[in-house]
Amino acid sequence: MAHPTISRSLTVTAEAWEFRKPFRITGHTFRSADIVHVTLSEGGHTGQGEAAGVYYLNETGEGMRLQIEAVRAEIEAGCGRQRLRELLPPGGARNAVDCALWDLEAKKAETSIWDLTGIEPGPTCTVLTIGIGTPEEMAESALALDSPRLKVKLNDEMPLERIRAVREARPDAEIIVDINQGWNFEQLVELAPRFGELDIAMIEQPLPRGGDEALEGYSPPVPLAADESCLCVSEFEQAARRYQIINIKLDKTGGLTEALELARLAEARDIDLMIGNMMGTSLAIAPAYVVAQLCRFIDLDGALFLKNDRPHALSYEHGMVSVPTPELWG
Repeated sequence: MAHPTISRSLTVTAEAWEFRKPFRITGHTFRSADIVHVTLSEGGHTGQGEAAGVYYLNETGEGMRLQIEAVRAEIEAGCGRQRLRELLPPGGARNAVDCALWDLEAKKAETSIWDLTGIEPGPTCTVLTIGIGTPEEMAESALALDSPRLKVKLNDEMPLERIRAVREARPDAEIIVDINQGWNFEQLVELAPRFGELDIAMIEQPLPRGGDEALEGYSPPVPLAADESCLCVSEFEQAARRYQIINIKLDKTGGLTEALELARLAEARDIDLMIGNMMGTSLAIAPAYVVAQLCRFIDLDGALFLKNDRPHALSYEHGMVSVPTPELWG
């Protein structure tokens, strides 16, 4: 018996969304979000997805668009999320299509992402992020941010002075720091106890990806999170030996499908989770919001860096992120 042919239409575009102001981290300054946007239409229903890609793997909006175009025929022929994992590697291109498939499935079934995943939405408080500046500038930013949770970007220049300034400005806040691969092991060993004294809750990616083997056997005074050192499921086992927390980003895993699998692996090993983002619009944040329900640390403020956002955008109030509406995604 012949199977009916699925009639699905794919639209894929590369877009640039300008930042409100330049945002500086270790080794990089962002001025815009370079993204790929995907829509999938089938049977009168449309799903959409977005990805900003992994900048340190040189992913760009146009590059991701070309990756998707290369498998257009399979996508339009009706491939599902598991087949997509065979067609495209982990990364932004697969993320955008995977999230569009989830959205399309919800729309076709006239249900929600919460019913599809069996995950219940709850109060979701994100960190608000402070980019690298002078200690005085960072303290001023900390005072201006209306959230009980802060994330502070640091490098190897005046890390202690900068974090002390932020802590003095916000003694009330839960603070995590993100080094973005900017330290060596000796600096970590020296600085981690000092950060512990400042009640810093977590240090994210202190050492370079591919250069963190010294963490095996090291007992840090502050929990360490793997970001660049754990892109997807295949890198979990190594990261689990070196870190106490895994930062999941859908642009790294290649979508919500693998992100949920990575979360289950970490849960089975009693490893804490963080959800992060690559600073896209609310459409990129919405699928990550699902994973956020499983996480100890939540970093979903990326859309706030942009001058403009999608229709039906998420709202942020005192760090609390609204539940995505079906009009946006899911």
